[in-house]
Amino acid sequence: MVFDGFRRSFDELIARATRPEERRAVASRMKETLVQARLGLDDLRDGLAKARQRLSHEERELQTVRRRKQLAEGIADRETAELAAKYEQMHAERSEILRQKVAAQEAELSLAEREVAEMSAELKAVLGGAPTPNHVAGGQPISDAELGLDDEGAASSIRSEIDALGRQRERAEREADAARRLDELKRKMGK
Repeated sequence: MVFDGFRRSFDELIARATRPEERRAVASRMKETLVQARLGLDDLRDGLAKARQRLSHEERELQTVRRRKQLAEGIADRETAELAAKYEQMHAERSEILRQKVAAQEAELSLAEREVAEMSAELKAVLGGAPTPNHVAGGQPISDAELGLDDEGAASSIRSEIDALGRQRERAEREADAARRLDELKRKMGK
């Protein structure tokens, strides 16, 4: 699970908080962990959106192949009908796998959102000076103001870190896409 490491470090931070000065340091680290967890949620949402797009595309391809198969059968073109049946099976299998992937990603996102809500509630408790429970259930996510993101200096620093992470992720995605396209081109050219 994406948030296992965040959750572990969050729990460790809570367990160690005893004195007020330690509590402030822990709260600061908890804020950083929560910001990273929120970025992780964004990544999960992006991945889910891409999986849904791929599923939609695959289902359109399946419908197209089925139409072609039906037309070929209508004009008694056995060769085209057999080829269309082969592709129909392939697209049907891909669609089913993508449906399962989307369902798994939706479940993972739901679980991660609950974990972030719990972490937010725990951080709220720590910031409020309450005793640090092991798990606070049913909490509402912490607002940007409570995370200190309304303070322009802190917000600017965190925004620049988030922007840098976003640029780094986009660069990695572009490089992976370019490598994939190059592999496709090589495969088409028979190399």
